[in-house]
Amino acid sequence: MIQLVTPLIVDNFESVEKNISDAAKKAGRNPDSIRLIVVSKQASSEKVLAAYQAGARCFGENKAQEAVTKIDEVNLPDVSWHFIGHLQTNKVKYLDSRFDLIHSVDSLSLAKKISTFCEGQNRTQAVLLQVNISGEEAKFGMTPSELKKQLSNFGQLKGIRVQGLMTIPPQDPEPENSRKYFLKLRELRDTCQALKVEGIELNDLSMGMTSDYKIAVEEGATLVRVGSAIFGSRS
Repeated sequence: MIQLVTPLIVDNFESVEKNISDAAKKAGRNPDSIRLIVVSKQASSEKVLAAYQAGARCFGENKAQEAVTKIDEVNLPDVSWHFIGHLQTNKVKYLDSRFDLIHSVDSLSLAKKISTFCEGQNRTQAVLLQVNISGEEAKFGMTPSELKKQLSNFGQLKGIRVQGLMTIPPQDPEPENSRKYFLKLRELRDTCQALKVEGIELNDLSMGMTSDYKIAVEEGATLVRVGSAIFGSRS
């Protein structure tokens, strides 16, 4: 592997990891319970390799076909790849075993499509269920009531394994304003866990991005999705 001299990415990665650790300790949490998903969408393979050399071992992509090309190009055997973008049903065929986790299952119909596809490959795909916790019309995801209503149906699908929830709060220049949405997702998770639905595990909460990941950690995130704080602003 070519050694890449990219001190800025190294410094940024280390800074984000420190912020996660500090936020976890502030909340009385173990920093090791939070995974940093380095959002590599629109980042070149060279930048991905630089982040890898800085210590990143989990990357997130949001376009299926582009992600597959990049994964094959960088060819890093000890990296976990996550799919974090909106997934159209006709793109499911591209999400093969390269992806350890799909964060953005926003409907029962999509879950069924993924499950059928994965059963045909004789494997089980780990997924998170996306919840539109803010109620914004432009956001993808189920409403909290829809999630609770459909939870047992998700649990019956053999080709997927539900292991948590994901949300994206409204864009806001003030990170503190995201807190109430992260709190609502955690409370929804706790409510759903109490239902003890067979086939459903909700240990993970994927919430928090560059602008508000520290708040998300304080409110219980186990997965934070950070890109521009590491790679710089996208053009």
